[in-house]
Amino acid sequence: MQKLGDFKLPQFFNYPPYFTLQPVRETRDKQVQLWKEMILDYCRTQKIYVIGLEEDFPLFTNHVIERSLSHEARQAFLSALVSDGRAEWMDKSHRKCLILWHRVQDWADLILHFVKENGLEDSVMTVEEIRSGTESRGTELHGMDRTVLMRALKLLEHKGKLVIFKGTSADDEGVKFSV
Repeated sequence: MQKLGDFKLPQFFNYPPYFTLQPVRETRDKQVQLWKEMILDYCRTQKIYVIGLEEDFPLFTNHVIERSLSHEARQAFLSALVSDGRAEWMDKSHRKCLILWHRVQDWADLILHFVKENGLEDSVMTVEEIRSGTESRGTELHGMDRTVLMRALKLLEHKGKLVIFKGTSADDEGVKFSV
């Protein structure tokens, strides 16, 4: 089995036709599904939150079989993730894609679990402490993309689970949990 760093690539990755958008509907649907799963798994294990459509993303080229995805194929696979709510275009020209290997609601649930597990109910933390503090080490929250984290926190704020306090800069924004 071929690997990309510590990531085990699925069998289809070595099958040249999967690097070309398939014309038959059923085959293309299966191809798109396989690519969506691989992209989400890879991004989750490598903690990648943004894919640039025109950048050199490791999954888009297989040097072993000398194949690369076309711009059209890259856009098709990322657009399929967007349609599923597993990604969002970050710009109007669809050049950068925010990958949500967990949906925002799932990230919010992980934050609540983190708060309860660490006894942080009724406490205050900065947004940066949640992303990079000692309490979050070893959790999926550690190193989390700030954009995704803020969306999850705002969802929790809307549900009355916390209050976000604006600081003088993004580094000192605070969160008061009331779980």
